[in-house]
Amino acid sequence: MEGFKLNEIPKLALALLIVFIVGGIGSIATYPQIPLWYVNVIKPSWAPPGWLFGVVWTILYILIGTSLFMVWRKGLETKEAKIAIVVFAVQLGLNLLWSLVFFGLHSILGGLVIIILMWLAIIANIIVFYRISKWAGLILLPYIIWVTIATYLNYSIYILN
Repeated sequence: MEGFKLNEIPKLALALLIVFIVGGIGSIATYPQIPLWYVNVIKPSWAPPGWLFGVVWTILYILIGTSLFMVWRKGLETKEAKIAIVVFAVQLGLNLLWSLVFFGLHSILGGLVIIILMWLAIIANIIVFYRISKWAGLILLPYIIWVTIATYLNYSIYILN
């Protein structure tokens, strides 16, 4: 990271912690339902293997938290930065809500609606973060790619079930 200073480590750690706490809450709703409910859901033949989700989400959460840090380190005093943090919070909240609805409530249609809103919020997040820090926006591109795949998977599961 450009100009990274050791005294910024607590801020980076807190940004990562925020994202991993949200992801952890989502996993509390998700993991117990994989062998109980999700295993019986009809999935398309191209669905990624189950082990891949944990690996990908871990990498994505590191990128998401790092992106938040990159914006935060520029300062949160401006109106643009405050808007960017709100957009970030909305997309992260939708990320959590998807797990709660899709896995927790077993609502495939509800999950589809939420993941479409999440996709739109991630696009907005990329744009507002990019305006503050180009790298903060760019490192969110794998996130939108994965959520695009997840959206199509959610849609396919909805059609098949």
